[in-house]
Amino acid sequence: MSEFLAHLRLMARYNAWQNGSLVAAADMLSDVARWQDRGAFFGSIAATFNHLLWDDALWLARFAGETRPELSVPVSLEAPRDWAAFKGLRTERDAEVTAWADGLASYDLEGVIAWYPGGGDVRVEKPAAVCFAHLFNHQTHHRGQIHAMLTAAGAQPEPTDLPMLG
Repeated sequence: MSEFLAHLRLMARYNAWQNGSLVAAADMLSDVARWQDRGAFFGSIAATFNHLLWDDALWLARFAGETRPELSVPVSLEAPRDWAAFKGLRTERDAEVTAWADGLASYDLEGVIAWYPGGGDVRVEKPAAVCFAHLFNHQTHHRGQIHAMLTAAGAQPEPTDLPMLG
């Protein structure tokens, strides 16, 4: 197995671990506190969680060959509003990401991912390996925002350091 494939699989495990940590920390907050506007890019902890849930589905659909996944992947920063429903969906999505990463082969890194962003008419093509790396980079970026908001709200997520992954 290539080093990059091993890295993607490691990042999928890290993704699930960190999402679980942040969700557990957010469990300590009230629903009002999770939805409180905290001045982050998507406003609240819950809306940022929902953005990641949506964007992960979008990228997985692109990886599966859909060029207009926005038509089939519902986008909403407001849904799900029910915390228990969100937690179930997040767990399912993390399992999807892990299964996708585990199913990759070396030849998958050679291709391109193509899509039409935002319903536009200009087709974008990028190297598959770049798009795969982006999935995890994007998650880390927004999880950092969630971590900061949770910490400011008094919650205590687990450490985020990769060497701490069990």
